[in-house]
Amino acid sequence: MRKLLILAVFVLFGVSSVYAQGELNEQQKVFFRNERSFGISLNSDGIGFGYRGAKRIDFRNKRILEIEGGSLKHPKEYKISNPYTTGGNFIFGKLNSTFYLRGGIGHQHELFKKADLGGIAIRYFYSAGPLIAIYKPIYYRVLYPVSVNEFIIKEEKFSSSIALPQDIYGRASFTKGFNEIKVMPGVYAKGGFNFEYSKEDKVIHAIEVGAQINAFIKEIPIMATTTNKSVFFSFFVSYRFGVIMDPLDPDSNKFSNIFKKKSINLFFIL
Repeated sequence: MRKLLILAVFVLFGVSSVYAQGELNEQQKVFFRNERSFGISLNSDGIGFGYRGAKRIDFRNKRILEIEGGSLKHPKEYKISNPYTTGGNFIFGKLNSTFYLRGGIGHQHELFKKADLGGIAIRYFYSAGPLIAIYKPIYYRVLYPVSVNEFIIKEEKFSSSIALPQDIYGRASFTKGFNEIKVMPGVYAKGGFNFEYSKEDKVIHAIEVGAQINAFIKEIPIMATTTNKSVFFSFFVSYRFGVIMDPLDPDSNKFSNIFKKKSINLFFIL
């Protein structure tokens, strides 16, 4: 009986040691694995794209740095066309095309890690930082009657003299008005959940959902209406693709190694 007890103690210590070492190795393996990813998002007020770097703080937390850009739209933007012309679609009453650039820092926390490479890791994240809006005037090709069946076309900005969509032949070139570009500073904040589902150890595939706010110091004149605003709140869903970077193993960070597929050798015994 005494020998059995001694043997059981040794077995328990051995199993505990192996299990603890496995946890330690796993934490060491993950601790130095940083992320580099790109994303494209669909927002309720436009589209966006960006880059994000994430650096490990500890086993479940990362510090993130991101740079993003995208478009800002007014809720009353509707594309229409003049049924009597072939000038294409345009947005009646739009004054400016508006885009944004922003960069910020934030935090990501892993709530549930993957049980295996076929699972899903769930994280929440938030970030904030400075923001600028870049907007340029839109020019239309406006119809002016010369006689009953004759018109001339002039390229000009939208004004109150354009009473009906039928007064517009179509939209002028997008490059028209580049010399009139203006900027507006502001700040942004965003937060959401990240669902990472990649089956590859060093490749990132993730879906994100969340909400964001872009706030500027003044209203941005997007439409010829009194409902222009300086604060834009929206929901977003985005897809992220990226890679895991290990600073302790530089060779493994090469794209040729990250995306290298394992070769399968087939042996036929005749």
